Amino acid sequence: KHVMSHDPVGFRILSDQRQAFANRWGRVNYEDPFYSVGLPIFSIHGNHDDPTRDGGSEALAALDLLAVTNLINYFGKQDKVDEICVKPILMSKGGTKLALYGLGNIRDERLNRMWTKKKVTFMRPSVKDGRESFFNILVLHQNRAEGRGRKNAVWESMIPEWFDIVIWGHEHECQVQFQESLHGHFHVVQPGSTVATSLVDGEAAVKHVALLELRGQQFRNTPIRLRSVRPFATGEVRLDSEEFGLDPEDAKVDKKVDELLEREVKNLVNAAISQRQELDDEEVDSASDELPEQTYSLQEPDQVLVRLKVDRYGFPTLNNQRFGA
Repeated sequence: KHVMSHDPVGFRILSDQRQAFANRWGRVNYEDPFYSVGLPIFSIHGNHDDPTRDGGSEALAALDLLAVTNLINYFGKQDKVDEICVKPILMSKGGTKLALYGLGNIRDERLNRMWTKKKVTFMRPSVKDGRESFFNILVLHQNRAEGRGRKNAVWESMIPEWFDIVIWGHEHECQVQFQESLHGHFHVVQPGSTVATSLVDGEAAVKHVALLELRGQQFRNTPIRLRSVRPFATGEVRLDSEEFGLDPEDAKVDKKVDELLEREVKNLVNAAISQRQELDDEEVDSASDELPEQTYSLQEPDQVLVRLKVDRYGFPTLNNQRFGA
């Protein structure tokens, strides 16, 4: 519905396509004379759809099925297990040139070890081909270093300084605004997951996608809020807090705790609904044109996902099933 159309594609591929695309034709899908592709999609694989050799000698990923049907341009796949050489897809449109590097997910310990042993290399256009005129973007799907352990993640210091932007997948927290790297001259954008996949604090951030615009060496990042995502709120309660005035020796403490937690859950739900409504109103007020009609919408937008962490030190064990009912 979205990929196939007669819309013209305004950019062209400059590099050897056979080295970049994992499909049977070895070329970008919109150049196939038997297909009418109006929206070219370029994608690397993640950790849930990584290539496997189950059932055959060739490593295949789920994206291979989409690539072989010309629906996506699958890149960033590595065939060797002892070294990695990332080759760019070179594109141009008018006076803007882009070098797009992709590195599909590899087991973090192995990738970290290869990077430490300098077994990961990035090919660059030659000086003759105008190396400095290209805008360099790296797309990868790996653990970021914060809280992951020294050998179980990719560190920003490992990434070459000449990159301009790093689009970091795999991490679920939405950090769609640019973050300047402390180890290089590049900026990092972490789009995060499009829906809450686990009930952790990082998933409670408002979900966005990013529209990245390039012109020469200038770039602009525009966050776009996803309006069809179910709200998610988190909170924390300490039962021994003085503000609640609960006594663990009280004969009716179970009932009072239930009433307290019910109020806290309702407050979280109401706060999430109010935040969603405020964001909707802000978008309507700030939009110069009418907002596009949503293709998908929530049937029950007021049903909020809630995670309430309860510190019950000194109090009886809570009956989760009874409270949830």
